[in-house]
Amino acid sequence: DIVEPEGAEFKLPIPLLWQHNSREPIGEVIAAKATPEGITFQAKVVKILEAGKLKDRIDEAWQSIKYKLVKGMSIGFNPIESAQIKDTWAEHFLKWEWLELSCVTIPANVDASITTIKSADEALLAASGDRPRQVVRLASSPGVSGPQSNFPKGKSMKTIAEQIASFEAKRAASTGRMNEIMAKAADEGRTLDETETQEYDALKAEVKAVDDHIVRLKEHEVQVVARATPVSVAVGADPAKASQARGGIISVKSNVPPGIKFTRYVMALARARGNLSDALAIAKANKAWGDTTPEVELVLRAAVAAGDTTSAGWASELVYAQNLANEFIEFLRPQTIIGKIPSLTQIPFNVRMGSQTSGSSAYWVGQGAPVPVSKLGTSEVTLGMAKAAGLVVLTEELVRSSSPSAELLVRSDLTKSIAQFLDQQFIDPDFAAVSNVSPGSVTNGVSPTAASGADAAALRDDVQTLFGIWIANNLDPSAGVWIMPPAVALGISLMLNPLGQPLYPTINMMGGTFFGLPVITSNTAVLGGSPTAGNIIVLLNAPEILLADDGQVTIDASREAAIQM
Repeated sequence: DIVEPEGAEFKLPIPLLWQHNSREPIGEVIAAKATPEGITFQAKVVKILEAGKLKDRIDEAWQSIKYKLVKGMSIGFNPIESAQIKDTWAEHFLKWEWLELSCVTIPANVDASITTIKSADEALLAASGDRPRQVVRLASSPGVSGPQSNFPKGKSMKTIAEQIASFEAKRAASTGRMNEIMAKAADEGRTLDETETQEYDALKAEVKAVDDHIVRLKEHEVQVVARATPVSVAVGADPAKASQARGGIISVKSNVPPGIKFTRYVMALARARGNLSDALAIAKANKAWGDTTPEVELVLRAAVAAGDTTSAGWASELVYAQNLANEFIEFLRPQTIIGKIPSLTQIPFNVRMGSQTSGSSAYWVGQGAPVPVSKLGTSEVTLGMAKAAGLVVLTEELVRSSSPSAELLVRSDLTKSIAQFLDQQFIDPDFAAVSNVSPGSVTNGVSPTAASGADAAALRDDVQTLFGIWIANNLDPSAGVWIMPPAVALGISLMLNPLGQPLYPTINMMGGTFFGLPVITSNTAVLGGSPTAGNIIVLLNAPEILLADDGQVTIDASREAAIQM
């Protein structure tokens, strides 16, 4: 399962349990902050003075934590919004109610661990002059068996520059949280309460420790540079290959879900009511967007800034807009029937293509006899420009939200209506071509073969009839693709032989293969209207279908619209 950290909904304090046992509470979570990287928290284990079972249990729990015998953490929660992860039994929890936090020996997530333990006797230690040192860690602490590297197996240790950047980011986050605490108290006209005071003081000490460590890192970096020696390359060796052999080829890619870059562009435009300058300001103000999808800001800036034909490289800004559009189209296309068919013939728009309507003939020719002439039937095909468009209504609350679940919801709204519309237009026999408006469906004008029955024997007869038509028209059966509703594919997969074994084990409601050809399932593979309403199975000769697609998408945003009902 995947649990989104920023999807947590909770109210402090949160019960701190021992090994997920609701009958064994040991304290409370007094501070917590959800970030895209995870949830940081502060918790207190209660101190019991009276002798008895409760004191013994709490003391045992505290000692287990203190000596790192138990250092894992685990959450107890109720799901609010979730989605099944494709092709798995796992769930992706987008929103969830945080009920409890438990100290556990073996956590479900190995990275969920205690990184800092503060002694309950800090005041006494300070009085004795042996004040504990503030330690800030950016990685998991060593295990109980002894010291170990902070870097997991298979990962390289960070460079000094990367360590400095990490600690500077940590400092910025801590400072930002301190500002939030003080601003909240100022808005409410009060001093900090006990919980806020503890969190603020802890953050203050953490910032000081980070500042001191950054200074040490920079001094260490100067020493390392002074000791560095150039790497020699063997005579005759390729310097580029030698560099790759030493350090490998490093590539950095954004890990945001596909389509999110374009979705953020749309959300900024919607919040700005279509004003590009305001949308640019909104994108700049969102630090998370700038860190993970800087292309959004670059596209909006390119749209706002003036340009001329004399500045070198001016048009390169347009590449970012193209990348955003391509990313969204590449996310949308696989959700459509067209995007799932692997071998459609791609052609440009408005280009006349020759086509063959009938074949020529060959003959036996005797020695010295003339070769008979046969006629080859030809025609032409041109795919004109056509555009699919839709109105998507988004609430202001949704486009103002910066949580991942809100972005996924906007992305879903932007894609599902267009995907369903394109599938209907592609496969429904009722959709005929409209000049200069839309192409006809691939089944429009086709004389259908009615199903001869509902059992396995009838299905085999109908499949044989379809292939017979192909063979009679000299089409290659190996280029075929089946298109059918998921319910029909499921029904076929459930057909059993007398021994109770599946007749067609390679098909399921998600697709698969049927008689050796790939199956594409879509809920739009239906005939509309009575009395012919019902499901259809289409056998499509994919290479014979011409597809023109420039991969473009445009967005406009407005708070007012004239809607034609």
